[in-house]
Amino acid sequence: MSAPGTLRVLPLGGLGEIGKNMMVVEYEDRIVVIDTGLRFPTTDMLGIDLVLPDFSYLRDRADDIEGIVITHGHEDHLGALPWVLRELGEDKVPVVHGGPLTTAMARSKLDEHRLRATPIEQLAPGEQVELGPFGVELVHMTHSIPDSCAVALTTELGTILVTGDYKFDQTPVDGEPADMSRLAELGRDGLLLLCGDSTNVDRAGFSPSESVVGPRLEEVFSRCEGRIVVTCFASNIHRVQQVVDAAEALGRKVSLVGRSMRKNVNIGRSLGHIDVPEGMLINPREVEDFPDHKVVVISTGSQGEPLSALRRMAHHDHPRVKLHSGDTVVFSATPIPGNERAVNETIDRLYHIGCDVITPRDAPVHASGHGYAEEVKLMLNLTHPRYVLPVHGDHKRIHLHAGLAEAVGIDPDNIFKGENGLPLEIDARGARFGTAERSGMIFVDGVDIGDPADVALRDRRMLSADGIFIVVATVSSQDGSSVAPPEVIFRGVPFLEQVKGLVDEIRGAVEASLARSASDRITEIDHLQEILHDDLAAFVYDRLKRRPMVLPVVVEV
Repeated sequence: MSAPGTLRVLPLGGLGEIGKNMMVVEYEDRIVVIDTGLRFPTTDMLGIDLVLPDFSYLRDRADDIEGIVITHGHEDHLGALPWVLRELGEDKVPVVHGGPLTTAMARSKLDEHRLRATPIEQLAPGEQVELGPFGVELVHMTHSIPDSCAVALTTELGTILVTGDYKFDQTPVDGEPADMSRLAELGRDGLLLLCGDSTNVDRAGFSPSESVVGPRLEEVFSRCEGRIVVTCFASNIHRVQQVVDAAEALGRKVSLVGRSMRKNVNIGRSLGHIDVPEGMLINPREVEDFPDHKVVVISTGSQGEPLSALRRMAHHDHPRVKLHSGDTVVFSATPIPGNERAVNETIDRLYHIGCDVITPRDAPVHASGHGYAEEVKLMLNLTHPRYVLPVHGDHKRIHLHAGLAEAVGIDPDNIFKGENGLPLEIDARGARFGTAERSGMIFVDGVDIGDPADVALRDRRMLSADGIFIVVATVSSQDGSSVAPPEVIFRGVPFLEQVKGLVDEIRGAVEASLARSASDRITEIDHLQEILHDDLAAFVYDRLKRRPMVLPVVVEV
């Protein structure tokens, strides 16, 4: 029997950042992809809708992919799937595997993108399938969405476990705690590598149970005299159930606001994860027809997303729900790192309207779906991995996770603090980092994807910072000399009124630049525009100490 080959674990997203989780596992030149996540843009990514992992590595290896396994239905693990499948090509689409809710959410997302032919297969926890040289098994975990699973991939070299997002909740809302016995079995049999969630390693102790949130929500609701708006992740189906239960206990109707909220709740109800009493749900257009003390609205927008329902309500821009003084808005979620500013802006707008706002700082109305430090230690002690690769976290959290692994007895030489694009290679001789592969970000603008070096994004930043000015110059086709006064148009240039006579000065600078070009016998339009651009950019910076975009237009007559 030949010696086992090399197992490569290549993270394309989720290391050194929060979001866009994506892991490529290779053995014998065959590939299984675990998760295809996205993240939302930062404030400097102007006009960008979504950020995906750079999966060009997969595009080049499309023929080698045996399958895609999704750990759970959150956007940072599932959201990039339509773009990945489209880029791989219709004739090379691999089978997508996941739990019942996960695959239902994947199917809904792919239907929106008209990718209905994609093969999707449900995989129950404990069930094993063969994907090329890999044995694949899902292990049931608890998180803030049903059907969250860790993925165990077995090769002849050994088994690796990718935890996905998890916590060890002993009293979950659905009554199904994580399968700790299976995790212990994997540890007893000898786990080769653990790729573990690092999101909350910076929090000491154990995370609170999701089941404690329900009574706290009911307690908060009981003190509210007006309408109640609860915002949470649309995929947090257990939280939606607890809001419904609290509303029912207090005799209130419930309205679901936000497309993704309605869609996910419908999927959850069809699979038995959500039970809503008959007649309790009302259409958003009916909210104004009921007394304020009889209504609870469950809305998207807990992260301050620009087009979300709550953000639109806060800016009086929602067509159905008009917030007013006396309403109470409950944030049953905490901001994802990077979203704090958008969330705070939304909260401030709500206060301006006259709403009361309750956040997890004010009352225990949220429980994280990610385990704290003691739960990370518990995972390490249950599975006894030979090697550890912390994932799902920024560099700080990866470093802290590595420290926890060392604290429970893992050899420091067997703990690998990686980054996107850096493959961990394991063979019979041991483990080491290999040669870095291409990784990074792909931007989604509308429905199209583009390279992160796209010049359009650079131009947007420039326009947002310093504006634009356009100069239209008319020159002779014979010698390139100016034959009419140039026209100067400014848009978005700040403090322009403080520099008196600037427009006349710019016209003079245009005339001088064209005169120099004419004396040098330069008559080509493109060359004249380049010279005008450089001369005017220098002139405007000298006068304004700003760099607006300069757009010269030369018309030949």
